[in-house]
Amino acid sequence: MSLTFVLGGARSGKTSYALREAWKRSGNRHVMIATAQAHDAEMADRIARHRAERGEGWVTVEAPLDLAGAVAALGAGDVAVVDCLTLWLTNHLLVEADLGQQVADLTRALAASPAALYVVSNEVGQGIVPDNALARRFRDEAGWMNQAVAAAADRAVLVAAGLPLVLKG
Repeated sequence: MSLTFVLGGARSGKTSYALREAWKRSGNRHVMIATAQAHDAEMADRIARHRAERGEGWVTVEAPLDLAGAVAALGAGDVAVVDCLTLWLTNHLLVEADLGQQVADLTRALAASPAALYVVSNEVGQGIVPDNALARRFRDEAGWMNQAVAAAADRAVLVAAGLPLVLKG
């Protein structure tokens, strides 16, 4: 149906923007596809805050690794927010998956989905060059992933300080 890519820095308001825009759309159901995993108490608190921010009316699907499968399972009339791609990428980086293949599978699933999608990701390439190889690889892989999803998107929005700037569409 449509793919909106929402990009921004940490605490930029990107998820709140995606949730508001998705909620405005009527659909059979509103779905939050979450990629986070609660490996510690701080992350468990973040997940709980995000659930509270969404409020009632959302179906939650946890997809820390099989995001393409979760997207493929959406139906026509569904409105979904994916939050977020950089956590999903981190999950795959930690299990030493083939990141290029994972991103290719995901972009195919996004393009083929009959749902209205709002896909959230962090823009990580505007800061300093990381001081270690793993962080540099993450930054590079996230940049390539974001480019691939933006190319597939009907609309791309950069959120900074809670303000949306339409980049595409």
